[in-house]
Amino acid sequence: METWYSLSLGDGMTSGMLSTEIETAFARLFEAASKPQTMAVFTRSESEGRLHCEVIAYFSPAARDLAKAFDAEPCVQPSPEGLSLLAGEDVAWSVLFSQSTDASR
Repeated sequence: METWYSLSLGDGMTSGMLSTEIETAFARLFEAASKPQTMAVFTRSESEGRLHCEVIAYFSPAARDLAKAFDAEPCVQPSPEGLSLLAGEDVAWSVLFSQSTDASR
């Protein structure tokens, strides 16, 4: 199993700037890598009982270099439930989460 990476982008109010930086850097790397279907970054707001949600970015294994550039930490593959595609192509859903159904998004 290949390694995924995660990075806290901060709370929902402040995560926008870092999200934009990731999207911009992703676009350059994605193009240079010939747009692999397995290269993507997803986000999810997670609260875990806290007052404010924390936005977490999940980098697919093919986005490893980008993840490392942002000091993301290795993690297990996230559940697709509640994820949003931040960067990559829509086909990444079916390629990366083939065990999951579309209903779980």
